[in-house]
Amino acid sequence: RDPLIYRIKTTPPHHRTKDEWKIYPMYDFAHPLSDAIEGVTHSICTLEFDVHRPLYDWLVDKLYTGPRPYQYEMGRLNLDYTLTSKRKLLTLVNDGLVSGWNDPRMPTIAGIRRKGIPPEAIQRFCKMVGVARSESRVEMDMMESAIREELNDKTPRVMAVLKPLKVVLTNWEEGKVETLEPPLFPEAFQTEQDQTRTRHVPLTREIYIEQDDFMIDPPKKYFRLRPGGEVRLRYGYIIKCEEVITDPKTGEVVELRCTYDPDTKSGTKQTRKVKGTIHWVSATHGKDLDVNLYESMLQVPNADETLAQEPDKTILDLINPNSLVKRTAKVEPYVMDTISKYVDANDLEQALPRFQLERQGFFAVDLPDPSDVKSAVKDQPPTLNRVVGLRDTWAKIDQKQRKNNNNNNEKGGEKSAG
Repeated sequence: RDPLIYRIKTTPPHHRTKDEWKIYPMYDFAHPLSDAIEGVTHSICTLEFDVHRPLYDWLVDKLYTGPRPYQYEMGRLNLDYTLTSKRKLLTLVNDGLVSGWNDPRMPTIAGIRRKGIPPEAIQRFCKMVGVARSESRVEMDMMESAIREELNDKTPRVMAVLKPLKVVLTNWEEGKVETLEPPLFPEAFQTEQDQTRTRHVPLTREIYIEQDDFMIDPPKKYFRLRPGGEVRLRYGYIIKCEEVITDPKTGEVVELRCTYDPDTKSGTKQTRKVKGTIHWVSATHGKDLDVNLYESMLQVPNADETLAQEPDKTILDLINPNSLVKRTAKVEPYVMDTISKYVDANDLEQALPRFQLERQGFFAVDLPDPSDVKSAVKDQPPTLNRVVGLRDTWAKIDQKQRKNNNNNNEKGGEKSAG
């Protein structure tokens, strides 16, 4: 073939160089020579560049005498529920659906870093996926699994309540504070150093639990708190719900009155057992902390396939409206103490604070500017970003949706046949 090597641009002027240059090399000309000049040995491309390789080889052989680079093609990494098209990502930025290219929902290096995903997790994921010469798709739960495996034995466990419900322990002495010392890491992950690492968790008369950990009329196999029911407070005592206080206008539960059994402290030789254990935070010692709960940006696994099947839709129709949910959580004092020490040290070499909020997921401190530790608290209190949940939520949602669609199709077929 007779390839295009240069393009001449006069009107309108170039958006960057203006009228300074008139002739610009085409990608097929600049790519191989820049690789050769910069000492690149393996130039990795996606499969569509396979037809460009003959020109790549010819130009390098004819115009460069040093050790030459070679181009290799591989299948694109297509991740479910993820956009990789720069044009579509630019639409999200320009339309204000994300805060910018470093938004934690964006599949950019800046976005991935800001979300709190460590580089080792990406390396682990790439090893799991491998390299292929054919186009394929990778399920989101595979990447989430790689992140969980990387963080599981490296992040301390702490408690936080994302949707607080107030609980008053009526038989707990007014003003009494009992300091518990649970471990930062489960026994399975403890090193010799970790065995002595604990944090102080104050237990007081008033605490917060998750709203989802209480139901007035629960279904079968619901082992959390209910009227007249008992659960164990994590690292603490067994409590029993004696009274439910609701808002007279809305009927919403606003407070629970409970009693605790002082003979049932965790870690002691007590024999009483209950099926449910819930996390909690002291109402008087807990700290407020903003939390960003991230989910996948798209509602469908494969946006290109959906748009091809439904041409009347645009990419904006496929955006998940719950891709970001903001909450103000109650966290135990250790979390805020750790973040404060990180910011005060102002050392980019130290690891970004990450935590596993028990029964919630893995979270990391939001750092808008990776070159400035102080950006974590600049003009705003610190925020935690959810790196990944503890369960493959999206895989389960997708499986349920597909099952419902199949059932509906089968029912429709039966009616038509009738």
